[in-house]
Formats: sequence, C-alpha cells, structure tokens
Amino acid sequence: MARRLSYYPGCSLQGTAKEYDDSIRTVCGLLGFELEELDDWNCCGASSAHITNDELAIGLGVRNLMIAQRAGLDVLVPCAACFSRLKFAEKELLRDGSKWTDEPYRGEISILHLNDILVPPEILKTIAAKVTLPLSGLAVVPYYGCLTVRPPKVTDSEDWENPTSMDRILETLGADVKSWSYKVDCCGGSFTMTRPDIVRRLSGKLLDMAVEAGAEALVTDCPMCQSNLDTRQGEIAAETGKDHNLPIFYITELIALALGESNTARWWKKHFVDPGGLLSSKGVLQP
Repeated sequence: MARRLSYYPGCSLQGTAKEYDDSIRTVCGLLGFELEELDDWNCCGASSAHITNDELAIGLGVRNLMIAQRAGLDVLVPCAACFSRLKFAEKELLRDGSKWTDEPYRGEISILHLNDILVPPEILKTIAAKVTLPLSGLAVVPYYGCLTVRPPKVTDSEDWENPTSMDRILETLGADVKSWSYKVDCCGGSFTMTRPDIVRRLSGKLLDMAVEAGAEALVTDCPMCQSNLDTRQGEIAAETGKDHNLPIFYITELIALALGESNTARWWKKHFVDPGGLLSSKGVLQP
C-alpha cells in the first residue's frame, strides 16, 4: 500500500526549481509514495519575511502547518528553506500555540525533508531492487547545505556536522561517493540578490573543494544551493579564471535516472552546466 503524505512544494519548486518538483513526484511514484499537495498553501516567508518581520515569518509557517494538521498526514517539505521555516514555526506552536492560532496545534504530524523518507532501510532496499541503470563510475560529492540539519534544536537533526543520508542513497545507486568536509558549508544562499560577491566566494570555495575531493559533480537537495552552484559558475570563472564545469544534480534526478526514468532530458535542459556529456561518458545518459 502506498504511503500517503501531504506535500508542500513551496515557491521555488513552482518556479525556478520545477525540475526538482517534477523529479520528486517521479521518484515518489516509483517508490510507492502518494503525495497530496496541501490545499491553498502559502509562501513560507524565506527569505523576505524572516529578515524583516519576526511575527510574519512565524505566522506564514503556522498557517501552512494548520492546513497540514487538518489534512491529517505527515508533510513532505523538500525545499531546505521551507523546511527550516516550518520547523521554526512548529517549535513556536509547541511552545505557545495560543499566541499564533485559535485552533489548538496537536503536534501529531511530522515535518519531513526529502531524505527523511528515502533513507529508512526498507526504502533503500526498494531503491536497490529497482536500479536498472547503476551510476557506476560517476564520482560525486553530496552537498547538504545549511538549513536541513542546522540549527539542530530546530531541525531535530542528530548528525548536523556530518549528515550521511544522501551518501547512502547515492551509494545505493552505485555512484562513487567521495568523502569531503564541506558538505554542510554555506553557499551564500541568503545573499543571492544582495551580495553576489559573497555568493561567488562561498560557492567558488565549494566547487574548488569538490574538485579537490575528486568529484565530477555535486548532488544537493536544496533549490537555492543548486541554483547558486549551477548558475554562478560562469561568473566565478570570469572572476577567478577557474572553469569548474561541474554539473549540479538534484538527488531525485539521479534516483530517477538510475531507476530507469526514460525522459530525464527534460530536467537536464534546465541546468546551466549541461550534465549530458558527463552522463554520456559514464554510459548512463537516457535519451
């Protein structure tokens, strides 16, 4: 029987990260998850609200959580920023719910990031059994970024310094997962519009360290991280003279590829750094 989950896509997955949304829905369908998009969901407030108005920043998340509570299902929140904001709202509701809503918040639903649903042993076994195109020889580093694991008192993460969920998923797919110590360093996400110089410096450092680790690509589960690392490589090259040319994959794109999804090209064309050449060289490029 399919596991039913509420689904909060957030704004990015309806706009600049549509390929992430599409690949999530594809993978969930392949693995037996039934997603029910939250009715009348609203923006979580990242980054516009939480840097200008504390009450609004929490209130937007509270509204989404009350909708999820009424739906009665654990809620999947794949965007790292949205996940963070909803977890912040959850903590406020549990501390003093009456401050934020007249409807009691019972705390009975779980706020789940993507990796939470993919790493249970039974799901990894299902993934392994469904792999038809192993990612053998594809050297990657998993990049988690800041918000899905930190701060741990909000995210409830038990491994905020060295998360391994994507490592295990990628190993299950047959990829060559390289070890590196930058998997939770910041890419400069919140400075994307206001301080692109900071973004170039931080993202450039991550690209440098990925190359040093022996990676041919980075894999992430955050739309802001994917955007920064993918779209800024031309600017970084112009500024530093380093042409990294590293594809930046969403974890779900690679899962779907390995599980035999036949139309992954619809995702690759949205990437600034075309992964087609790399995938073709590994014998795993789907038409």
